[in-house]
Amino acid sequence: MKSQNLITNPWNTRRSVVPPAVPEERQKNGPSPAEIRRRAFEIHIERGGIHGCDLDDWLEAEGELQQKYKNEVQEHH
Repeated sequence: MKSQNLITNPWNTRRSVVPPAVPEERQKNGPSPAEIRRRAFEIHIERGGIHGCDLDDWLEAEGELQQKYKNEVQEHH
């Protein structure tokens, strides 16, 4: 009997491996993608978890956070 090749096509397998945490760095000009992602998820939950509005959630989160950063910069100057 031939031995089976244990290497599988990574595109056909489901992976539950979580990438290692990367330290977040605050962007000088605005929110990081991780901050936007977190806020977009909060908006998604606040809306009742209804699917299909991910782009709207992202854009709303991005706008909120950009305004927050803008206000913080103005307060410090």
